[in-house]
Amino acid sequence: MAAEGEERLMAAVRADHGARTVASTFVGYFILVFFALVFIYPFVIQLSASFKTESNAALNPLNPVPDPFVTDAYHKVFLSTDMPLWLGNSLIVTIAITLGRVLLDSMAGYALARLRFKGRKALFGAVIAILAVPGVVLFIPKFLVLKQFGMYDTYTALILPIIADAGGVFIMKQFFESIPRSVEEAARIDGAGPWRTFWSVVLPMGRPALITLTIISFQSSWNELPHSLVSVQSPDLYTLPRGLAVLVSGSLGSGNQYPLKLGAAVLATIPVAVLFVVFQRYFVRGANEGADK
Repeated sequence: MAAEGEERLMAAVRADHGARTVASTFVGYFILVFFALVFIYPFVIQLSASFKTESNAALNPLNPVPDPFVTDAYHKVFLSTDMPLWLGNSLIVTIAITLGRVLLDSMAGYALARLRFKGRKALFGAVIAILAVPGVVLFIPKFLVLKQFGMYDTYTALILPIIADAGGVFIMKQFFESIPRSVEEAARIDGAGPWRTFWSVVLPMGRPALITLTIISFQSSWNELPHSLVSVQSPDLYTLPRGLAVLVSGSLGSGNQYPLKLGAAVLATIPVAVLFVVFQRYFVRGANEGADK
């Protein structure tokens, strides 16, 4: 009888524990879904408003259902603005900056992680210090340097000053330090020099970190507005963020023009969103591995 009573008690305890686990799991998922909807809702409003008429967007701004459903905003974006020009400039600048950062940041990160040279620690300290400097304090010096070297109002001015990034150097250095040194020692035994070891052995192993750096560099350069403000003046060199800033300021006349502005914002969001969705698992893996140190 005592044994039977203990079994019933244990069964009751297990049932109570299972009920609590189910309840806590339900509460956890409910909280996650709630906050997910809170963060997603503004994007839903942005997308739906871009398919509304101007009057409907003004009268029912929070209604996620366009009534009527129209595409006038997107027609106007491409026919009445310089959106194709802005997109082309952004693609040129973003691709050049992304490729430059992936190459230069990985090379600098490997040098700081593996090569031994005088002042290496001081140089890495300078990289960390740069991360703490607000970008706004560099606007005037950056403008003066561009003017002095005759690069102002050119594609070079849009690309060269930000073609390397201290954050990317830090990410790559931390990742390269997690790679076993035995791999590089084996390459040196086979006769590979520092450059061949980096390019043929270490760099292919850094694919997660490289993809992470690619996504971060693409996103930051695609959305870069402050640098454009101090580096170019000609409308022919406006990138997408610069063009959207002009558009939002009311360059197309009176009225709120919510569908037009939000439609342009949707188009600007698509490339970064697609890139992140395609490479998100590599992004998470590379961010975690780069942060192990």
